[in-house]
Amino acid sequence: MCLNPDILLIAYGNPGRQDDGLGPALAARLENLDIDGLVIDSDYQLSVEHAWDIAKADVVVFVDATVEDVQSYSFRALTFDKTDMKLGFSTHSISPQAVLGLSVELFQATTKAYVLGIRGYEFEKIEEGLTAEAVANLNLAEIFITRCLQSGEFASHA
Repeated sequence: MCLNPDILLIAYGNPGRQDDGLGPALAARLENLDIDGLVIDSDYQLSVEHAWDIAKADVVVFVDATVEDVQSYSFRALTFDKTDMKLGFSTHSISPQAVLGLSVELFQATTKAYVLGIRGYEFEKIEEGLTAEAVANLNLAEIFITRCLQSGEFASHA
């Protein structure tokens, strides 16, 4: 991988639903990074339109809150295999794998893709602000992804 790949970081979630705002919170923290070729996109949810943006990048990192049983965050490679993939979506949500699949199928993207899931705890209340536990996880995820973005080296981490 080249030292300064064109990297698209797509962070998504709803800051008005407590820890669901972890993705946008990380995007806000990373906005001032001075890394050539890094583009940060923050949104409430993924959409099919992201497929075009992904096709133009060498690397895409999807960032979202997760309820998975991980210590603080998880980071893994994402691939598109059309033999076991259903490109389904609704107007409400679309998965990172489906957006990547659309990018490959429609635009012949060769983009390397990763998913960063930051552990969240509270999602039910309509309330702004992250829980203290989620902020601690956000801090660790920020350190990890900043190193990846600065070095251009991405490796899975669970």
